[in-house]
Amino acid sequence: MCHVVKRLLLGLGVGPTVYELDQLGRGGREIQAVLSHLLSATSPSVSAAAVPAVFVGGQLLGGVEKVMSCHINGSLVPLLKQAGALWL
Repeated sequence: MCHVVKRLLLGLGVGPTVYELDQLGRGGREIQAVLSHLLSATSPSVSAAAVPAVFVGGQLLGGVEKVMSCHINGSLVPLLKQAGALWL
């Protein structure tokens, strides 16, 4: 699912900052645990994997379900523009 979100953002013209947690060793597992906690607090139905966790403008947007929902309902592009991640 991380690949799907990256491709969506790149396709929209956004250059996302990506942290590959599986390449960070123990620190990556700790970050993933924190992200899982944050995501479960905002959406109890989120899986324990908690990746991808997408932040826009420093604020947690959510996981793949939230990103795709925002894309489908048309709110993702305005959100990206407001955060300065997209200029068109």
